[in-house]
Amino acid sequence: MAESVIKAGRVAVITGAAKGIGAAAARRFAQEGMRLILFDRDGAALAARAKTLNTEYRLVTGDVTNEQDLMRLRDITFNEFGEVALLMNNAGIKQGGGPWDAPADWRIQIESNLLAMVTVQHLFVPAMLGMNKKGAIVNLGSKEGITTPPGNASYSVAKAGIKVLTEQLAHELRNIAGERITAHLLVPGFTWTDMNFPGMQPDKDSKPDEAWTPDQVIEHFLERYEQGDFYIICPDNTVSPEMDKKRIAWAFQDILENRPALSRWHPQWKDAFSQWMNK
Repeated sequence: MAESVIKAGRVAVITGAAKGIGAAAARRFAQEGMRLILFDRDGAALAARAKTLNTEYRLVTGDVTNEQDLMRLRDITFNEFGEVALLMNNAGIKQGGGPWDAPADWRIQIESNLLAMVTVQHLFVPAMLGMNKKGAIVNLGSKEGITTPPGNASYSVAKAGIKVLTEQLAHELRNIAGERITAHLLVPGFTWTDMNFPGMQPDKDSKPDEAWTPDQVIEHFLERYEQGDFYIICPDNTVSPEMDKKRIAWAFQDILENRPALSRWHPQWKDAFSQWMNK
């Protein structure tokens, strides 16, 4: 990548910036001298995090499912800073919904994780295209949106939608702006965040050995982003990149081989999957 957007003086917008990966991104981008627009529905937590940042910032409290809040985020960003170098769609929830659960449960998940991202792109991308500066959009995906394991159907559907949305975004941006505005899909592994560990307190509780910290996720993102990667899939302390590749390949081969749906978890295919992983 010829020119990075992550550098002093440029502007990063981060949704879900009060905790977890969003907060880690804010800390890291601040170290690079970026100016920050931080968005979260938890205003108190957002303000507490922001006090630790040694850079210029603006805080916007709101809900990503509320278009008026996101319009306010856009207007504050461009009125006060005049540009966006890096737009990071990080906010999300993990509330569950099974295949025949109530549509209301699904609606909360889809609106928070997928449609909110669509709205952010709708509001920010045209303005970014008009800046005549280099920029990047980073959408937070999930391995559950790629291998779609059983247990939380609505979350997997939403995250699978984010994968497709970001692929489509990257294609359209490439056709319109070349490499000036790029899109990237960031897919964390098992990460020590309050989403995965509700009620945890990072300063007091012990991190499981298997999990990466949010800071590790952001460092991995930076390394892969600087290489120009679109798919930025993070390992963790248990799952290696090679294991991820094999799991993803197996999931897509379900279609090619006409195997049962989610055969990785099918009792008649358990041994075959284990042999595949141990090849």
